[in-house]
Amino acid sequence: MIDLTDKFQDLDTKLFALLRSLNNEEWNKQTIAKLWKVKDVVAHLLDGNIRTLSGLRDNYKGEPPVINSYQDLLDFLNAMNAEWVTSMKRVSPKMLIDLLEHTGPKFCKYYGSLDLLEKAEYSVAWAGENESKNWMHIAREYTEKFLHQQQIRDAVGKQGLMTKRYFYPFLEVCMFALPYTLRDTKAEIDDTIKMEITGKAGGIWYVQYNGKSWKIIDSLSENLPITEISIDQDSSWKLFSKSLRPSDLTDKIKIIGNQKIGNEAISLVSFMV
Repeated sequence: MIDLTDKFQDLDTKLFALLRSLNNEEWNKQTIAKLWKVKDVVAHLLDGNIRTLSGLRDNYKGEPPVINSYQDLLDFLNAMNAEWVTSMKRVSPKMLIDLLEHTGPKFCKYYGSLDLLEKAEYSVAWAGENESKNWMHIAREYTEKFLHQQQIRDAVGKQGLMTKRYFYPFLEVCMFALPYTLRDTKAEIDDTIKMEITGKAGGIWYVQYNGKSWKIIDSLSENLPITEISIDQDSSWKLFSKSLRPSDLTDKIKIIGNQKIGNEAISLVSFMV
């Protein structure tokens, strides 16, 4: 279990300071999210706060969508995101900051009130879960908050999150997608993959095959990994969010050993895209 509830307020504090520092040109910078400029990403962060408070805290669902498949869910979420961002184009940057400062503490208070071991209303599908605990849902929310603020920082050249305090937890959560990414990949029992994110805020993770599925393990067993993967930290968040794909990062990703399994592992995506 990972408890990230205490990180939300810190992320918001850093976000508000960042947004207040932006000039008009920076608000209109293109982000790595191809359809969104900085102001659009800020609007999306506000949508996340309001959607959480309305749908989860207040149990207000609005008009329920018809969802019969994972693709239906993706289409619904993408349409909802696009509709909100388009509507927010008429709202000033200052008003967006005001609304974030109003809803942010309420968002933090709501998630701080939950029992981490209780069943979450929504499962984390990209980790292969049909049912999730609140701690996992909150961890997913952390990756969303981190990612979108990092997209803004990347666009305007004002870093501040690529540290052990903020980036390492993001990576920890993203790695929950690795066993699910490899779900159709067969290997010998106890075969292990090493995934290393290089840089001061990075780390090393291992997944091992038990004959039926892949599991994250704490440390390397006696056997050497059949595949070793290294990705630099700046490329990793772009890769795991599907902002860039492996073919865009051939000079940033190194695979030693079983290339087929390595290439399957780096298709990891930890977001609903």
